[in-house]
Amino acid sequence: MTLWTAVLLASVICLALKAVGYIIPAAWFEGPAPTRIIDLLTVALLGALVAVQTLGEGQHIVVDARVPAVLVAAGLLLLRAPFLVVVLAAALVAALLRLWGLAA
Repeated sequence: MTLWTAVLLASVICLALKAVGYIIPAAWFEGPAPTRIIDLLTVALLGALVAVQTLGEGQHIVVDARVPAVLVAAGLLLLRAPFLVVVLAAALVAALLRLWGLAA
């Protein structure tokens, strides 16, 4: 399979999934159980994305300055700090750790 074949196949699959989303009746999602599942699925996918972007480097797990930065950001979010403060503090932590040579 060539790269273009894989791209075209993935595009067709994405288009089919989107079409199925329009075909499914809205009543299937209005109950409390489907709503709860959809909410939890969103959180799980976002958590997985954060974990992969924080710890992933190609096919390897890498612990570097991103891990303490995410921990600082999580702590500030728990304290209900403004989002801009969270982002700046996390960036500052990562930058200082890299500057001091404590993390790659």
